[in-house]
Amino acid sequence: MTMRHIVLFRRKLDTAKDAALEAALAERMAALGARIPVIQGWKFAANELARPICWDYVLEAEVADAKALDEYLFHPLHQALVADLKPYFEWAAADYTA
Repeated sequence: MTMRHIVLFRRKLDTAKDAALEAALAERMAALGARIPVIQGWKFAANELARPICWDYVLEAEVADAKALDEYLFHPLHQALVADLKPYFEWAAADYTA
């Protein structure tokens, strides 16, 4: 069994769009999975359809178990990225055993 961590991101409604900042943050999110050893699978993608229900980005991470998920969540590289994401994005997450 593995644990999956799914996160949806969207620009905060009260935050002006900054294409350069958003591209840099998205690039960092896409690359993070290769930099943290407990990550077994990593997918990051931009939303492709303009529907009101859709968020801007989706992240799908796979780890061995809840302990590995905690290692990822509290890893310094993840924590640094979260600090930079907070002013620009809001997010929703779900974690489940697959």
